[in-house]
Amino acid sequence: MKKMIGLFVFLFLIGSQMVIAQSKQISGTVTSADDGLGMPGVSVVIKGTTIGASTDIDGKYSLKAEASDVLMFSFVGMVTQEITVGNQSVINVVLESEAIGVEEVIVTGYTAHRKSEVTGSTVQVSGETLADMPVTNIEQALQGRIAGVNITAASGTPGSQQKIRIRGRSSITAGNDPLYVIDGVPIIGGSVSNLTSTSSLSAIAALNSNDIETITVLKDATATASYGARGANGVIVITTKSGKSGKAKINFSATYGISNDAVDGPSVLTGAEREELFYEALINTFGEDNNFNDQAGARAYYEANTRAFRSDYLDWNAVGRPETDWADLITNDNAKMQEYNLSVNGGKEGVNYYVSGGYLKQEATVIGSELEKFSGTVNLDVDLTPSLKLSTKNTATHMFLDGLLEGSAYFSSPRSSKFFMPSIDQPYTEDGRLDYENTSLPNPLFIAREDIDEQKYTRIITNNSLTWNTPIKNLSFTTKMSIDFQVFNNKTYDNPLRGDGDGDRRGRGSAASRNRATYVFQNILNYKLSLDGGHEFDFKAIQEYEERRRYFMEAGANNFADVGLTNLSSAGNPTFTDSEYTDTKQASYLGLIHYAYQGKYVADITYRREGSSLFHPDHRWGDFWAIGGAWNVNRESFMANYEFIDMLKLRASYGKSGNNDIGINKYQALLSYDANYAGEGASYPGTFGNDQLSWETSYSLDIGIDFGFFNNRLSGSVGYYNRETRRMLLEEPLPPSTSFESRQANIGRMENKGWEFEFKVDVVRSNDFNVFVGGNVATNDNEVLELAKDPNGEYRLITESTRRVEPGHPVYGWYMPTWAGVDAETGDELWYVDGEGSAKTNVFNDANKVWQGGSAIPKLTAGLNLHVDYKGFFLDASAFYAGGHKVFEHWNRYTNGTDRFSVQFYQGIDALLDRWQKPGDQTRFGKFEYTTRQWRRSSKFLYDGDYIRLRDLSVGYDFNKNITDSMGLGGLRLFVRGTNLLTWVKEDYLKYDPEVDDDGFTGMETPPVKSFIFGVNVKF
Repeated sequence: MKKMIGLFVFLFLIGSQMVIAQSKQISGTVTSADDGLGMPGVSVVIKGTTIGASTDIDGKYSLKAEASDVLMFSFVGMVTQEITVGNQSVINVVLESEAIGVEEVIVTGYTAHRKSEVTGSTVQVSGETLADMPVTNIEQALQGRIAGVNITAASGTPGSQQKIRIRGRSSITAGNDPLYVIDGVPIIGGSVSNLTSTSSLSAIAALNSNDIETITVLKDATATASYGARGANGVIVITTKSGKSGKAKINFSATYGISNDAVDGPSVLTGAEREELFYEALINTFGEDNNFNDQAGARAYYEANTRAFRSDYLDWNAVGRPETDWADLITNDNAKMQEYNLSVNGGKEGVNYYVSGGYLKQEATVIGSELEKFSGTVNLDVDLTPSLKLSTKNTATHMFLDGLLEGSAYFSSPRSSKFFMPSIDQPYTEDGRLDYENTSLPNPLFIAREDIDEQKYTRIITNNSLTWNTPIKNLSFTTKMSIDFQVFNNKTYDNPLRGDGDGDRRGRGSAASRNRATYVFQNILNYKLSLDGGHEFDFKAIQEYEERRRYFMEAGANNFADVGLTNLSSAGNPTFTDSEYTDTKQASYLGLIHYAYQGKYVADITYRREGSSLFHPDHRWGDFWAIGGAWNVNRESFMANYEFIDMLKLRASYGKSGNNDIGINKYQALLSYDANYAGEGASYPGTFGNDQLSWETSYSLDIGIDFGFFNNRLSGSVGYYNRETRRMLLEEPLPPSTSFESRQANIGRMENKGWEFEFKVDVVRSNDFNVFVGGNVATNDNEVLELAKDPNGEYRLITESTRRVEPGHPVYGWYMPTWAGVDAETGDELWYVDGEGSAKTNVFNDANKVWQGGSAIPKLTAGLNLHVDYKGFFLDASAFYAGGHKVFEHWNRYTNGTDRFSVQFYQGIDALLDRWQKPGDQTRFGKFEYTTRQWRRSSKFLYDGDYIRLRDLSVGYDFNKNITDSMGLGGLRLFVRGTNLLTWVKEDYLKYDPEVDDDGFTGMETPPVKSFIFGVNVKF
């Protein structure tokens, strides 16, 4: 606080030395060179200040200025003009259109600078790119558009959380999600769902993409260090739309379409194929001892011993061998999606407004699931006085998700039944009723009808600021208050007849409620200083306070009084209750200095001191900082003869950011009070604690070149980054004598480094015909450098069934036995004892785990974008590639086993037909046997994860202005848009969706959807 007061006094003394000249009223009209008409909404600002005005509907403006002031007239798509006031009192301006050369302004949350003055690695996507996209979550629209940003869907169910990794994975057990900032204020992202077993619901899905002005992804230290403790994983800055002065503009859009799974997954065995393999298992296991060696003998042996082998196939044959396509039954073909948005923006006499409302309804591609969303936005900017401006931005959203079990291979999940349910089971009884009693697994049609999984989520965000242009020239003060209020309710019910609520449970249900409120207060002091010779300074001092309050309550019960009663009040046996209240706080002090000299040299200095209640008071505060510089070489005098160079900027930055994304109370040794001792409440040691716990920190180096040639027909950037995470927030193993398995500690180092390339080429540029191609390529090399050590100085490794964390390897690298194929003489599966090239064994437990190379983190990602327009017709396409990583088929035991799991208990896939039958066979799968084998997690089911996906393809027509004018419209667009239309996968054996998150496991979740959307956009 003392530093802030000192800075304020310093700035005040500078201002007090300035001569306050006599201001006068300046007025005039701004017209367009294209049609000579007055231009509403033109920004007229005194250069170097925030003092200004906007033109009215007739293009007129008025403001007070001094003779020495320079007025800047700017409008999107027009050439900015600067005019010195001098002795003029009327200044009329004609703005010329110039799509080429209008410099983009990059918004980074706390600041906004021209692209040539940005020293860090930032990429901005305009709201026009996001508008009319058939996505329920705006993050989906970013994949493939920004180098170094990898986005995967937790599920294709509407509204599900998206997993975003910016430049790889920076932490092992702490959070890896980026920070979200809306209109300069940090907000909560992630999933709001309280259960991991059901469909997730994203907090970011509450935002309406049609209300977004820009999305900026911050990747390097100069951009992220200003966010201190939460910037280590990157920052996604979202700016919402504001009103513009002038006549009210109304925009209405409507879309309607259908969706199907982008990937079908593996095909399963038919009933006849499954029966054939079952008899082979009997032959290979019992044939020699019981004198049979063919299908007929095996069938006879089976029918004579149905008490030992179950009578499934006998019963199936008796009813005529009917085949059930469970995949078809649980799939909601051509799932419907509809969305409507209406917005109005305008302004007059110091009041600008933007108001919108939206409605979306989307069915899932799985039966029994859909999302419904209502959203509304009211944004106002009001000039209370010539020096005092009020801004308020408010959005409210309510979502309802009818979800399903899909977080794992739950047997009541319709997705798992698609792959697990035997095709010889029948969904209906002979009299046409749903058969819930006789199927091997719960009938998914019955479960979809009887069970309940409802999630309701309401989110209200209000962001309010008051800006005062103080009497001291170029000094402004802004105070902000933001409230993010969320209400979540979840209800589940499992029927008592079949499924997770059957048997002794006699029905099972739960209900959960969570209220979460986040308060953010900011005070911002901004001073701009211009000195003779072209020296421009921008000073910012910011104080920020954030508090998050969360209240959660949950209860469960079973033994419902009757079928169809689903509320807990109808259950006779309460099974659990839980309630929690958490309150976390963060406080920060931030200083920013931005310097530019004649547009050639740019420097940024950032310092942030931040404290978090998640750490012990002695280690609560952390220091985060960054320095960055840029050199616009093209603006040097010695470059004057190189007219083809429009931009050539060298930039570099280095800094420190942090991560505190862990649970509460990790630093404290606490008692837990949820024990029962002889009918009395009891306590016991709950957490070990670590009073030395503090920030996880990341040190980032970023070096790059931004370029634009031939009137920016060729533009892009090349960059290198190196980010080292130190003092990681990691679970440290503890000795058994402590009675605890682990505690949170600051241990270890990890590194991510790589190259990033972005480019755009205007192949054709004209009034009627335009073609451009854009793209990006990014590499990522992840390596663990250090971990905790035991008393002997050896690293304490983190080892799982298929992965390991060890210095010298990628985080969670693949670590398992190596498959050696099938013995052509015996049909036995083989594994290498100590990795490829060593001796082979047919005993799985004799095969040692070894490194398989790589991890689930892609080493290479790329995006490609194409745009073509001709006299109103347009085509846009984008594709995404990820490769250099490996994916593991997680549930292979259930569907890929040459044993009873595939031909008696569950349902095998048709790839099993490539199995060993006789000596000499060269096959992928060994011989079938009547047994139940243990899990054999080996490299056999570890696949190259490379894939390419056509993310987006749209064609449409923008009606000619003459036509829309005759119709009394401001614009009219018709379009057809498709998403995830094509998917190419490198590995033939990888049949599940390749777009998995950074754990690398395929799952039973709904894959991304392939959509066809028809839309209309009308402007009035």
